Amino acid sequence: MNTASRLLAVAALSALAAVGAQAETYDGVHSLSIGQSRAAVQSQGMQAARSGNVFGDSYGEGVATVTGTASRSAVRQDAVAAAHGPNIYNDGYGEGVASIRGDADRASVRAAARAAAHGDQLPL
Repeated sequence: MNTASRLLAVAALSALAAVGAQAETYDGVHSLSIGQSRAAVQSQGMQAARSGNVFGDSYGEGVATVTGTASRSAVRQDAVAAAHGPNIYNDGYGEGVASIRGDADRASVRAAARAAAHGDQLPL
Protein backbone atom coordinates (compact mmCIF):
# COMPACT_ATOMS: atom_id res chain seq x y z
CA MET A 1 0.00 0.00 0.00
CA ASN A 2 2.92 2.32 0.72
CA THR A 3 4.22 1.90 -2.84
CA ALA A 4 0.83 2.79 -4.31
CA SER A 5 0.64 6.03 -2.33
CA ARG A 6 4.17 7.01 -3.39
CA LEU A 7 3.34 6.24 -7.01
CA LEU A 8 0.21 8.40 -6.76
CA ALA A 9 2.20 11.28 -5.21
CA VAL A 10 4.83 11.10 -7.95
CA ALA A 11 2.11 11.12 -10.63
CA ALA A 12 0.45 14.17 -9.05
CA LEU A 13 3.75 16.07 -8.84
CA SER A 14 4.63 15.27 -12.44
CA ALA A 15 1.21 16.48 -13.59
CA LEU A 16 1.73 19.76 -11.72
CA ALA A 17 5.19 20.16 -13.23
CA ALA A 18 3.81 19.61 -16.72
CA VAL A 19 1.14 22.27 -16.21
CA GLY A 20 3.66 24.75 -14.79
CA ALA A 21 6.02 24.29 -17.73
CA GLN A 22 3.56 25.91 -20.16
CA ALA A 23 4.43 29.54 -19.39
CA GLU A 24 4.13 32.60 -21.63
CA THR A 25 7.00 33.64 -23.81
CA TYR A 26 8.51 37.11 -23.67
CA ASP A 27 8.67 38.89 -27.01
CA GLY A 28 10.63 41.88 -25.78
CA VAL A 29 9.73 45.53 -25.97
CA HIS A 30 7.64 46.44 -29.00
CA SER A 31 8.95 49.23 -31.14
CA LEU A 32 6.96 52.45 -31.41
CA SER A 33 5.37 52.91 -34.80
CA ILE A 34 4.44 56.51 -35.58
CA GLY A 35 1.83 56.64 -38.30
CA GLN A 36 0.21 60.02 -37.68
CA SER A 37 1.32 63.48 -36.75
CA ARG A 38 0.78 64.96 -33.33
CA ALA A 39 -1.84 67.39 -34.68
CA ALA A 40 -3.84 64.57 -36.28
CA VAL A 41 -3.88 62.57 -33.05
CA GLN A 42 -4.88 65.67 -31.09
CA SER A 43 -7.79 66.43 -33.43
CA GLN A 44 -9.00 62.84 -33.19
CA GLY A 45 -8.85 63.08 -29.40
CA MET A 46 -10.85 66.31 -29.39
CA GLN A 47 -13.46 64.76 -31.66
CA ALA A 48 -13.73 61.68 -29.42
CA ALA A 49 -14.09 63.87 -26.33
CA ARG A 50 -16.92 65.85 -27.91
CA SER A 51 -18.78 62.78 -29.14
CA GLY A 52 -19.80 61.78 -25.60
CA ASN A 53 -19.73 58.47 -23.83
CA VAL A 54 -20.63 55.85 -26.43
CA PHE A 55 -20.95 53.27 -23.66
CA GLY A 56 -23.42 55.36 -21.63
CA ASP A 57 -27.09 54.49 -21.14
CA SER A 58 -28.38 57.60 -22.89
CA TYR A 59 -26.02 57.64 -25.87
CA GLY A 60 -27.74 58.67 -29.09
CA GLU A 61 -30.88 60.01 -27.41
CA GLY A 62 -30.01 63.63 -28.06
CA VAL A 63 -30.81 66.58 -25.84
CA ALA A 64 -33.73 66.12 -23.46
CA THR A 65 -36.59 68.51 -24.13
CA VAL A 66 -38.23 70.44 -21.31
CA THR A 67 -41.98 69.86 -21.19
CA GLY A 68 -42.83 71.92 -18.10
CA THR A 69 -44.64 75.25 -18.28
CA ALA A 70 -43.69 76.57 -14.84
CA SER A 71 -41.92 79.89 -14.68
CA ARG A 72 -38.40 80.26 -13.38
CA SER A 73 -39.56 82.03 -10.20
CA ALA A 74 -42.13 79.32 -9.43
CA VAL A 75 -39.51 76.60 -9.77
CA ARG A 76 -37.16 78.58 -7.53
CA GLN A 77 -39.87 79.03 -4.87
CA ASP A 78 -40.57 75.29 -4.92
CA ALA A 79 -36.85 74.54 -4.54
CA VAL A 80 -36.50 76.91 -1.59
CA ALA A 81 -39.58 75.42 0.10
CA ALA A 82 -38.20 71.91 -0.37
CA ALA A 83 -34.81 72.93 0.98
CA HIS A 84 -36.35 74.43 4.12
CA GLY A 85 -38.77 71.55 4.63
CA PRO A 86 -38.15 68.41 6.69
CA ASN A 87 -35.69 65.78 5.54
CA ILE A 88 -37.88 63.18 3.85
CA TYR A 89 -34.99 60.71 3.86
CA ASN A 90 -34.69 60.79 7.66
CA ASP A 91 -35.49 57.58 9.53
CA GLY A 92 -38.34 59.05 11.55
CA TYR A 93 -40.00 61.07 8.78
CA GLY A 94 -43.78 61.01 8.88
CA GLU A 95 -44.06 59.32 12.27
CA GLY A 96 -45.12 62.44 14.12
CA VAL A 97 -44.24 63.25 17.71
CA ALA A 98 -43.15 60.30 19.82
CA SER A 99 -45.59 59.47 22.57
CA ILE A 100 -44.55 58.30 26.02
CA ARG A 101 -45.92 54.91 26.93
CA GLY A 102 -45.86 53.38 30.34
CA ASP A 103 -47.21 54.03 33.79
CA ALA A 104 -43.98 54.86 35.62
CA ASP A 105 -43.95 58.07 37.60
CA ARG A 106 -41.20 60.65 37.40
CA ALA A 107 -39.62 59.81 40.75
CA SER A 108 -39.15 56.11 39.99
CA VAL A 109 -37.68 56.83 36.54
CA ARG A 110 -35.28 59.33 38.10
CA ALA A 111 -34.22 56.89 40.81
CA ALA A 112 -33.59 54.16 38.19
CA ALA A 113 -31.52 56.55 36.07
CA ARG A 114 -29.46 57.64 39.10
CA ALA A 115 -28.87 54.02 40.09
CA ALA A 116 -27.77 53.15 36.54
CA ALA A 117 -25.42 56.14 36.44
CA HIS A 118 -23.78 55.13 39.72
CA GLY A 119 -23.44 51.49 38.70
CA ASP A 120 -26.00 50.18 41.18
CA GLN A 121 -28.03 47.14 40.24
CA LEU A 122 -31.53 47.97 39.14
CA PRO A 123 -34.46 46.23 40.81
CA LEU A 124 -36.16 43.91 38.39
